[in-house]
Amino acid sequence: MIDDLVKEAEENCREIFKEIDENEEYFSKLVLDAFRSENINENHFNMTTGYGYNDTGREAIERVFARVLKGEASLVRNQFISGSHALTIAFFGLLRPNDTLLSITGLPYDTLHEVIGIKDNPSSLKSFGIHYEQIDLINNEFDTENIIKKLKEKKIKVIEIQRSRGYSTRKSISVKDIEGIIKEIRQVDKDVIIMIDNCYCEMVEKTSPLEVGANIIVGSLIKNLGGSLASNGAYICGDKKLIELCSERLNLPGEGLDVGPSLGANKSILQGLYFAPSVVASSLKTAVLASYLLEKLGYTVSPKYNEHRSDIVEAITFRNKDLLVKYVEGIQKYSPIDSNTLPIAAPMPGYDDDIIMASGSFTQGSSIELSCDGPLREPFIAYEQGGVTYSYGKIAIINTIKEMLTEN
Repeated sequence: MIDDLVKEAEENCREIFKEIDENEEYFSKLVLDAFRSENINENHFNMTTGYGYNDTGREAIERVFARVLKGEASLVRNQFISGSHALTIAFFGLLRPNDTLLSITGLPYDTLHEVIGIKDNPSSLKSFGIHYEQIDLINNEFDTENIIKKLKEKKIKVIEIQRSRGYSTRKSISVKDIEGIIKEIRQVDKDVIIMIDNCYCEMVEKTSPLEVGANIIVGSLIKNLGGSLASNGAYICGDKKLIELCSERLNLPGEGLDVGPSLGANKSILQGLYFAPSVVASSLKTAVLASYLLEKLGYTVSPKYNEHRSDIVEAITFRNKDLLVKYVEGIQKYSPIDSNTLPIAAPMPGYDDDIIMASGSFTQGSSIELSCDGPLREPFIAYEQGGVTYSYGKIAIINTIKEMLTEN
């Protein structure tokens, strides 16, 4: 049954896969042109230690990322622990006491709650006298009326837009939607900093948020742009003056972009970016296949297989705790690393609910390698993402579904 359904899926998704392939070609050319423009050579793989002075590879990487992401400058460092860490650096770099941060995509991702002060923490933005407000989406769209009203009522220093859904049921935010709301915002306030949480979204759409008026974008290298090869790190890209502020928060005032040892990471970061167009394309195809199969089997999926995608995440609603657990177990079982390990839901730093996670990956926590996770709460949604190659993703999904159906 499943094998026939897979053949049906691949036949009906042929045009979608073709569009993904065309997208891959576009970004492959963009990346290669950036490498050639910056004359990347073997010397850029050399490592620095200590202070990291005169790290020509690190500096070249940051110029390449700025070209690929269409920003004036970038901060790309293995000193970033995660995307959430990079977002935290950006918040603290851009905001000052009595400033206001406004989220216009509702509640941010769980790991930022203590950063902002939504959940009490003596090191939060709130503890430094930085205010936070949020405006929820309405039916997956920006609440333009209330956003404009808020901007007219008080001075907002930073507007934050989280593109991916996190552990929510909303849809991801497209660049087209971002362009529309930025035009509305700029009619009221030309100076407010518009910051985009770009995690999971890189190389999915051809247009960068920086091309439609965003000031700064942030993402992780163990997601899309690391191409499964970067072992850690993250990036911040955008307006040069804002990147300098963020670099001085990561490092120290007066030294900013000029320090930070690469510790041998330059090659994997460059190679990861080089492979990123292909890996993101494979992740998208894997997500499309999973969406098609699971919807046909009666589960609620988002996005549907033929819907526009703005990120690599596929949300599968099981409405049943045991089915969620079984699906996550299957993804782990058909992963290359720790395939004999049984995922068990447990508390995780930064989350309120127990999380069950399959990540049989070469890099711990890598979301661009096939992974699947979710909080143990209603309506029991699995958030699946990644797939280094379509073939590996396909094998894992087919076998996971077969085992899930056999046991139920």
